[in-house]
Order: sequence, then structure tokens, then C-alpha cells
Amino acid sequence: MKIKFVILGCGSSLGIPRIDGYFGKCDPKNKKNYRSRCSVLINTKNTNILIDTSPDIKNQLLKYKVQKIDKVFYTHPHGDQTHGINELRVFYLKSKKKIPVYANAHTRKYLNKSFQYCFKNTKSYPATLNLKKLNRLHYLKDNNNNTIKLRSIRVKHGLIDSTCYVINDRCAYAPDVNKIFSKDLKYLKNLDYLVIDCLRYKTHPSHFNLEDVLNLVKEIKPKKTILTNLNNEIDYLQIKKKLPKSIIPAYDGLSFNF
Repeated sequence: MKIKFVILGCGSSLGIPRIDGYFGKCDPKNKKNYRSRCSVLINTKNTNILIDTSPDIKNQLLKYKVQKIDKVFYTHPHGDQTHGINELRVFYLKSKKKIPVYANAHTRKYLNKSFQYCFKNTKSYPATLNLKKLNRLHYLKDNNNNTIKLRSIRVKHGLIDSTCYVINDRCAYAPDVNKIFSKDLKYLKNLDYLVIDCLRYKTHPSHFNLEDVLNLVKEIKPKKTILTNLNNEIDYLQIKKKLPKSIIPAYDGLSFNF
């Protein structure tokens, strides 16, 4: 079974450019410096699994002509990962079925409080989403009865927990992380692809910086590493010059198969 992984957005919380047009150190002439907020799509021939609903999710899904969403998994409750949740409503209207949404306990609490109308029927609107517990392992069937194995790993993102997802033991995605526990590194060894938080060059209390990523790569040795959640200090071409060929910066729309 071929799985396609699409990086819908790879920008940090304010995106690039910011709403006021500020690009920071990013060259506005390079289209790969235009970064919407982080979301990714896991796609098989007939199944679409979304990780996070960024505030830019409508334009992201329109751009890549996504006609349905079968399941959604969240990494953590911050606004740049969750605030596009209402855009999922149209997929309920098309299928007349609630979309399963998986999240850790802290994220479920936040979603229930902030977007209760999505999960609970009201007099005016039916619930559109079905909020579910995030398990350590999920075995997901596509419409051809192929199995996608999704492992969730608890990681630290400053003062809160976030989730790293490992797909079929071959690709890991951790867009917001500053610590991976040593007991879990075994799940990240010798991956085909590692898509990982690299907010900036300087250290940060809740994100990996470039040095952190390089140290992690030395330890777990993925075949290919892709840097995501990039802020406006990181110009695409400038950071690419600093990196070995096995490590590249992400850009919106970057995709690969495994």
C-alpha cells in the first residue's frame, strides 16, 4: 500500500508573511518562504487522514483539491493547530456522518470547551464531529481494507504535552516539540522520513531549534529529515545551504510517498 504524506502548511504560529505583511529574514521573492500554519494530510488511494486543523486549513484543502476527510488527529490544543476545526463541517454535510476526531486528554478538554457545538447537538445545528480518546496505537483501515498503523508518542512542548505520530513505523511527524523521552527513541530509529519542529536557530523553551534537530538526527539516523514549523528568521535558501542533503527545510505542498 502506498501512502502519500502532504505537508499542507509548515509555518510557525503567525505564518509567513504575518498578517501585517512582515517577512522577517525570509525573501518574499521565493514562494517557498510563504508558509501557512502546520497541518498535514496522510493519503491513500481512497482515504484522507488529517493531522491538525490550522487556521489556514480551508485554503490548504482547497489548494490540494481535498474532497473528503475521514479522520482527524490532533497533536496539541494550541490555536495554530486547532482553530480551523469549524471548516470540517462541510465534510459532515457531504457524508451525513460525524468525523472521528482523536486527541489526548488535555486537547479533548480544550476542544470540548472551545468548540462544544462541533461535538454536541443543539436546537439549531447537529454535531458534526465525534471526539475520541487517543490511544497509543491505532490500526486504521482504508476503503480497500489496507491497514495504516498510527503510533502516538507523548512529547513535551514547553509546559504542555504534545503528540508525535509515527505512521507504519516509517514516517514520524512532530511539529511542536522540545523534548522526546529517551524511552521512546526506539520508535524513531531508522525512519524513512522524520518531519520535525525546527522553529529557529536560537534556543527556545518549547520548540526544537536547528542544533536540537541535528543532535536528534545523529542519534536516530532517519534516511530523510524535513524541518517544519519554521519561523520568519529562517529563509528557505539560506538554511538549505547550511544542511546536508539528507536534511531539508519544508515548504507548503511538499509531499512524499512511502
